[in-house]
Amino acid sequence: MAYAQDAQDRDAPEREVIIVTATLRAADVQDIPIAVTAVSPEQLDRQNVQDIKSLTSISPSFNVQSSQTESQGTSIRIRGVGTTGNNTGLESSVGVFIDGVYQSRPGIALGDLLDLERLEILRGPQGTLFGRNTSAGALNLTTKRPNLTRAEAFGNFTYGNYDFFNVQAGVSVPLISDQLGMRISGAYRKRDGFLNSVGVPGAESSNRDRYVIRGQLLWEPSPDISIRLIGDYAKANENCCDAVIVRETELQPFFALNGLPNDGVVVSGPQALKDLQTNSQQFLNNTEQYGFSGELKWDLGPAQMTYIGSFRRFEAESAQESDFVSLNLFSTGRGSTAAPGFPKTGGPIETMTHELRFQGSAFNDALDFLIGAYYSDEQIDEVQSMTLGTDYQRAVSAGNFGFIPTLGPNPAFLLTSFGNGGIPVDAAGNFAVNRFRQDAQSFSIFTHNVINFTDNLSLTLGARYVDEKKRGSFEQLSANSPACQAITNALISGAFTNAGIPAALQQGALGVTCFPFATSVGLTVPGTGGTVLASSIPGLPLPREFDEVFKDDELTYTAQVAYNSNNGFLAYAGFSRGFKSGGFNLDPAAAANGNDPRFNSEKVNAYEAGIKTEFANGRIRANLALFHMDMSDFQVLEFTGVQFQTFNVASAKSTGAELELFGQFDSGISVNVAVTYADARYPGNCADGVVGDPQTLQTIRSLCGADLTNAPKFTGVAGITYDNQITDSGWKMLANFNINYSDDRRTSTSPLDTNGLPIPLDIQESYFKMNARLGFTTPDDRYSFELWGTNLNNEITRGITANTPLRGGAGARSRIGFVEEPRMYGITVRAKY
Repeated sequence: MAYAQDAQDRDAPEREVIIVTATLRAADVQDIPIAVTAVSPEQLDRQNVQDIKSLTSISPSFNVQSSQTESQGTSIRIRGVGTTGNNTGLESSVGVFIDGVYQSRPGIALGDLLDLERLEILRGPQGTLFGRNTSAGALNLTTKRPNLTRAEAFGNFTYGNYDFFNVQAGVSVPLISDQLGMRISGAYRKRDGFLNSVGVPGAESSNRDRYVIRGQLLWEPSPDISIRLIGDYAKANENCCDAVIVRETELQPFFALNGLPNDGVVVSGPQALKDLQTNSQQFLNNTEQYGFSGELKWDLGPAQMTYIGSFRRFEAESAQESDFVSLNLFSTGRGSTAAPGFPKTGGPIETMTHELRFQGSAFNDALDFLIGAYYSDEQIDEVQSMTLGTDYQRAVSAGNFGFIPTLGPNPAFLLTSFGNGGIPVDAAGNFAVNRFRQDAQSFSIFTHNVINFTDNLSLTLGARYVDEKKRGSFEQLSANSPACQAITNALISGAFTNAGIPAALQQGALGVTCFPFATSVGLTVPGTGGTVLASSIPGLPLPREFDEVFKDDELTYTAQVAYNSNNGFLAYAGFSRGFKSGGFNLDPAAAANGNDPRFNSEKVNAYEAGIKTEFANGRIRANLALFHMDMSDFQVLEFTGVQFQTFNVASAKSTGAELELFGQFDSGISVNVAVTYADARYPGNCADGVVGDPQTLQTIRSLCGADLTNAPKFTGVAGITYDNQITDSGWKMLANFNINYSDDRRTSTSPLDTNGLPIPLDIQESYFKMNARLGFTTPDDRYSFELWGTNLNNEITRGITANTPLRGGAGARSRIGFVEEPRMYGITVRAKY
């Protein structure tokens, strides 16, 4: 029996050792006391993961959603915790690091996952070791280094539905054997949009048209010194992101009464969602970026020094038809309503980072120490421009007031006459060009130490002191809004009240006529000769310029105790304090009514315990993590239909468990299962101690007791793979099937409307999505041919649902849904040398 067992062990596949750098030290993933999912390039290929938006098919704790711009409106979540995007002033709760360099916004990191060595998803606060904004977790990507001993090359070509075309290629060449090497890789991806407009034939959205190129030099002049230089350039010219009108307002019949030829909505509801049909004009979202980084590793004997420095410039431009209908209502940037030569919406984000750390061991390896310092400087210079169109005033009247007999079919137009000597003022052509700037510096010092009491028992202690300073400003470059001035005149002078206009209608007229994104900050109080700004009058939520400073500092820390049998069993428990910087709401109405445009830093206390086990000589791995996250000053952004509100909620929590199973068996068969339960929610007292304007407080109170946005309680992934030789000639076959599941999840920021009732279509119902791949590889391992499909059952799901701008009030809202990818399939050919 002993002989038979020995023979079986010799025939079994060797245990796969997965090396990660989640603790800034190279270690087996099974030996580090944190919850981390390590993903190989092969796993990414099998699930057709081409960028980080698709990682949910591999890790159920991780998800990404985008709203009307991917470059700005992308949110990353881990364990149900993340920050809603679409405001440049907000930073992510999940930090993204590529080759050790922090990517300051999620949209910057949405390029192709090109030429990777590994990808690590670190769950829970990681602020002790990673530079900035990792209060929910971190995504750590490492690209392949140049090969110093031999030349190698690869090339992949893919074609699929929606006229999908993708090519990736790279080459690595040793310039001086064992000392100097170069690696160059690039990718180009193009695909038709899967959303097509019925209202404006030919307009499409959610296409792909992007490329990236990366070059590297690696120089190792001696065994003690390594220098790595990386440069990259990427560009995208895409149409993103239109949305399906999943619910139309009950005020739809009133558009004809307001003299409009149609209401701008041809398709809506479940059928429009199923058919992936929209109503709007073309969306544009172009990006261009380049970056440089350098890494120096120097073995000094008692310690190893690592320095990483970087610079990145990212610039996005968007032309958004963000009324989401085919009427000529308004557009941002150089959209359909803009005059020739109108400024674009967008601008550059420039980021410079420096990190220096020393690490080593002492006291006969009883202490593994690491100390370091980090500095970053980020500068944002963004222009937001909007123009109101010819249908604006009639459409917002119909979509908000319906038909009021005493005022006629166009109340928004007629009401302007009360403040303009009896002559109505048309809002068509009203515009504003707003400039937002933010200069942010972050400095921190940190340490992370592992004390080994015995070969089995260790204690990890770490801390980071962070000092943050930001200067944010809003200035208006140009604007013209006489219709809003007329409404303001009528409100301040009392003309509305004297005419018996109800207070609710007065405020409604102000809200729709003085759309904050297209309103002048120079509106004045009548009778003052233009010397007093109307924005100084309490109760008038008009745009106001600001120039403020935000400062904060915080000590984050961690403590973990771990027992490692060194024979396939690890148990650990720990506490971490996390931090995410506050900043500025870069929105025209952020300082309206004397509000402070700043929001507070987000903090989290996290508790985690887990075990990592191995069986059958490492062929079966089972990892379990239990966690609880208690967040204070949780940062939230909501689009009300008129403006973006950014605010802090007093508390939010996430409690749950994660189980990962992996089995590698004879005959090339492997299975994987990952399940996450995360109860991410706002507690019932989430508004305690919060101060602010009444509208914000009402929104915060509506959150208390609800789940966090896009935070399903149960998610899971299961897959089976066959990868082995199938003939005596050496041909190999790869067959993979994967299924991922998501429980019901909320897709809106707030669960309740302003009338206190549930918002329609907030819940995305539970679903399964299936992926599969079948491939064959030649005996020399040089060529592979693969058929693949993702979301094969074609589940059409919504990532984010929101109010259609200026279309319907409480109880009669029009609602839009931003749709996730439908079924995709294609063929891939690979070659390597």
